[in-house]
Amino acid sequence: MNSETLKVHAVSLGCPKNRVDTERLLGSLGPAVVPAGNPEFADLVLINTCGFIRPAVEESVDAILAVQENIADLDPRPVLAVAGCLVSRYGEELMREMPEVDIWLNTRELDRWPDLVREALAREADPDMPRRLSTGPAYAYLKVGEGCSHNCAFCTIPSIRGPHVSFGLESLVMEAEDLVEQGVPELVLVGQDVTAYGSDLPARLQWDLRALVDRLLPIQGLEWLRLMYLYPAGLTDELLAFLASAGRPLLPYFDIPLQHAHPDVLKSMGRPFARDPRRVIDRVRKHFDAPALRTSIIVGYPGETDAHFDALCDFVRETRFTHLGVFAYEAEEGTPAAELPNPVPEGVMEARREELMRIQAGISEENLQQYVGESIDVLVEAPHEDWPGLYTGRAWFQAPEVDGVVYVSAEPGDVFLPGRIVKAEVQEAKTYDLVALI
Repeated sequence: MNSETLKVHAVSLGCPKNRVDTERLLGSLGPAVVPAGNPEFADLVLINTCGFIRPAVEESVDAILAVQENIADLDPRPVLAVAGCLVSRYGEELMREMPEVDIWLNTRELDRWPDLVREALAREADPDMPRRLSTGPAYAYLKVGEGCSHNCAFCTIPSIRGPHVSFGLESLVMEAEDLVEQGVPELVLVGQDVTAYGSDLPARLQWDLRALVDRLLPIQGLEWLRLMYLYPAGLTDELLAFLASAGRPLLPYFDIPLQHAHPDVLKSMGRPFARDPRRVIDRVRKHFDAPALRTSIIVGYPGETDAHFDALCDFVRETRFTHLGVFAYEAEEGTPAAELPNPVPEGVMEARREELMRIQAGISEENLQQYVGESIDVLVEAPHEDWPGLYTGRAWFQAPEVDGVVYVSAEPGDVFLPGRIVKAEVQEAKTYDLVALI
């Protein structure tokens, strides 16, 4: 299998950082890669797994088992590669229990993935080939580093992916330029902590998030630049002042995973701003008049009392986040939090999660009402599968995959290509989505 077409069935589970790893690997296999609609028709089946929390582990294992069953009786059988965090966390156990897997790809060896796959396929790899995008024409993720050096008591990421390592500034700029040259109008910077970019490098290099953003801003054709996963302690006045002065294409969108609001819980979690997370929110709003604010919250952390949860609800009501993700705590093997006393019953955790989402639903709908009757920019992503003339897209304050969308209705005969930004008048606000007319 040298220069002929290589049919690949790829499944990327978990976070956008995993998706980037998948896209880079597929790109390294050369220009003759084509998608296989089903694993039965593939030469290579790649499953990039997530192993962050128990539900993600279960989803990943189920995906591997389903593929194994589909291809077991084929002759010749596709090469089966399993990659990602599940491999890094449970590699030895998986290898014993799943001998049918041909290649195991550990996240600590990302640089070796192309060579390992090439050897199994007897095919040349080309690390210099552009990424094979799987996000469509509207956006792409740009992963700025690997691993995490924080010590949150509930998190498995440092043990799975290792300490934070920043990617080279010039290589990131070249990757970004290539993505925009492919027609992608939005780049979304991702990492375990994007604010930590450059913190592991010698000071003489002067590589930090400001330097990276400064190099990305002038890229011709880049319409939106969005920063995700901004660790609260990294959002200093100095950084925020720079971001406020940057202007477009940088979007005033802040994804700040606070995880909780009560100082007792934050201290137990090992989180920054343990005394008052309001400080980082106030700091952002000092520099930006109307930023979009997203956060994630964990409810049911060991020792979380009714009083702690009530304080959290008050914080969410007062802050009025643009977007809020709420997750029930999962005790993960090997983390300090898993050894804590006073676990919260599952029923109580779920009730708290539903209550916080109920509060946020009301806030979200009220926030979106301000756009009714306004003309806004919408980045078109795709035609609606079921309704001709209807498209899905996003406004600047909506990140891909995690936030709401804008449903855009066009006039009969109008066709709007995905990847274009169009003006649309908002007709209706729903709980998390907008309905607009071009």
